[in-house]
Amino acid sequence: MPREIISTDQAPAAIGTYSQAVKVGATVYLSGQIPLDPTTLQLVEGGMDAQIRRVFDNLAAVARAAGGSLADTVKLTVFLTDLGHFALVNQLMAEYFSEPYPARAAIGVAALPRGAQVEMDAVLALAD
Repeated sequence: MPREIISTDQAPAAIGTYSQAVKVGATVYLSGQIPLDPTTLQLVEGGMDAQIRRVFDNLAAVARAAGGSLADTVKLTVFLTDLGHFALVNQLMAEYFSEPYPARAAIGVAALPRGAQVEMDAVLALAD
């Protein structure tokens, strides 16, 4: 099955040997996003709330570039350097997603690129 590489300047450019997303059929695999401002490629300021929102905004931009939206998310993976922020992720996720919510995993990690405190990746299922 052919693959389509998805790219947008509305989310941070890939910093390495990966694509922002890859579309195979009606499935889109979004690479992990950290809270980088897409214009400056610097971590956003403003604490954990701002970091989580920036990650969701980055994922949403890539989803739009693929022809979808966060509403098409069927699987979300959240990586946190402090699982104590899990309640905040839940609170903010409710602002970006509606029921039925996607499947999700939350994983505590020792560190993330560029000193980020949160990273998320997603899988979308687009309408055929």
